Amino acid sequence: MTKIFSWYCRGLEGLMALMLAIMVVMVFGNVVLRYGFNSGITVSEEVSRWLFVWMTFLGAIVAVREHGHLGTDMLIAKLPTWGKKLCLVVAHVLMLFASYLLLTGSWQQTLINWDVSAPTTGASVAIFYVVGVLFGVSAIVFLLYDLWRALSGQLSDAELVMVHESEEQGDIDKINAELARRDAEEAAQRRTNNPKNGR
Repeated sequence: MTKIFSWYCRGLEGLMALMLAIMVVMVFGNVVLRYGFNSGITVSEEVSRWLFVWMTFLGAIVAVREHGHLGTDMLIAKLPTWGKKLCLVVAHVLMLFASYLLLTGSWQQTLINWDVSAPTTGASVAIFYVVGVLFGVSAIVFLLYDLWRALSGQLSDAELVMVHESEEQGDIDKINAELARRDAEEAAQRRTNNPKNGR
């Protein structure tokens, strides 16, 4: 399941990069055409705005998967394991509810605006809202998976704290966890390679 999620997020990151490239070309091209040739790309502003909204929501999906949203861990980090697990479960239930509200609201707006045409492109305005549906479904799947891992005891004590005060602290925690894992592997390797004293 983790590999599927990783591939999905990599695909979203590639899509975001493509959207950003299209935005840069359209906006920069529009500026050059306006000031240099007294012309312009008519759909530039509308398409760029839609791409920006899509990029924001796709980035939020990746952040949900990678636990990249910032939070306050000052209290949670000091709690015992059962307290961390309780806070994680409560937070995930609340996030699931918020994602459900976003999903249902976006779906209703998509249906309402399905036949409404955008002023310059003539495309359906539902394109603007359907990304909320994609975010809602993706976030709910990721949150349910993390919640299941927490309830089934698959998360370590460090993984139970899924938010950090800053991005740097999150990176430091990941590095420390990786170093601790390597140290444990090296210690286990030394125990298997070296005979016990007295034998």
